[in-house]
Amino acid sequence: MPNPLDPAPGRILVVDDDRRMASQLAEWLCSLGWHAFAAGSADEAERSPGRSADACLVDAFLTANGGRRVAATVRANSPTAVIVALVGRDGNRPNWADAAVAMPGRDEDLLAAITAGRTAAATRRPTDGTATRGVIGSHPDVVERVARTPATVLVTGESGTGKSLVARALHAASGRQGRFVEVACGSLAEPLLESELFGHVAGAFTGASGDREGRFLQADRGTIFLDEIGTASPALQVKLLRVLQEMQFEPVGGSHTQMVDARVVLATNEDLPRLVTEGRFREDLFWRVNVVTIEMPPLRRRPDDIPALAQHFLVHAARRAGRDVRGFSPAALEALLRHTWPGNVRELQHAVERGVFLGRGSLVDAGDLPAGVLAGSVAIRGAGSPLKDALATPERQLILGALEQAGWRRDVAARALGINRTTLYKKLKRLGLELAELQPAR
Repeated sequence: MPNPLDPAPGRILVVDDDRRMASQLAEWLCSLGWHAFAAGSADEAERSPGRSADACLVDAFLTANGGRRVAATVRANSPTAVIVALVGRDGNRPNWADAAVAMPGRDEDLLAAITAGRTAAATRRPTDGTATRGVIGSHPDVVERVARTPATVLVTGESGTGKSLVARALHAASGRQGRFVEVACGSLAEPLLESELFGHVAGAFTGASGDREGRFLQADRGTIFLDEIGTASPALQVKLLRVLQEMQFEPVGGSHTQMVDARVVLATNEDLPRLVTEGRFREDLFWRVNVVTIEMPPLRRRPDDIPALAQHFLVHAARRAGRDVRGFSPAALEALLRHTWPGNVRELQHAVERGVFLGRGSLVDAGDLPAGVLAGSVAIRGAGSPLKDALATPERQLILGALEQAGWRRDVAARALGINRTTLYKKLKRLGLELAELQPAR
């Protein structure tokens, strides 16, 4: 049997409509050192934490084009992720997969397929550059110049401004052949975070039944992105300083020093100089991470980036939904441009996804967008007018916004729109709006 550490285990998602088979395969991969997740459908896979995995094994025969959807979802979160299709004895590799393996099959064949897929994925780079152009904003020259250097990069900005996308853009332009590894430092307690970053040896703590490779080693010859670095504890800051200076560390509970060649990109939405003054962030670490700083302005200050970003998110959402959606109606684009985006790029992504999932045509219309997005546009143009006085705003947009703000109570929404409930019923029917489908599940 091939060495299960080639390729080195990381996070892997197993998707099969036979949920028991997916779970058994995930358990076997866990025994080899992988951090495995199982899902029984494309819908479950899209909600799973494993959607940002380094590799994905997916049943090529999932219903409703599910295999392609899963591949698109995983690659949207991890552009260089390995996609291996599980096919029948006479099945061929789908064009959305990096490799394929016949199932049921031998363990060594499956591991060989992952290795082959990793080779194919290492040569693949995202082909849609719209998000890269949009999210970098006023810093394309900085990203281009620093991408192929070993310099540590600190990305700052409000939550949701696209700091992760900048890190991915740096990795894509770096020419590095290793993985892009992302770690959300603020989501893990200190003991778990230290093990996640540096790995551990068997017996290092309760539950550590075997050796486990850390994320720094998984990023060897690639890029590691440490998000929310301002939350790191003082003890962890000391270890990070050593890694940044010497590119070496010891796993938790171990004494063997490991060397790594990883590009380090860090991000924070906090004021690090203030944390240094308050004694909550080491000054020597601050100067070490502050080699090249890219500040991401909030989306409200760079409206010219909105169309490119929105189109990028639309392409990915349409693939996930299996729908032929090509763009935005003029009214929808106007609403996107007028909104102030307090949630920044993340809010824009969710708004576009909702528009794709709820829309009916080949273009996302204004009425397909969230009520919060529409409210900003309507407020500028004179919201609060009865429906008949707001002829410039599509009926569908106003009706959906009013319904959502009214908690989906049609009588309250009708009063807010300046019409009676019977008229609202007629308009809902004419516009093809079914409340049972639109109203979120309780």
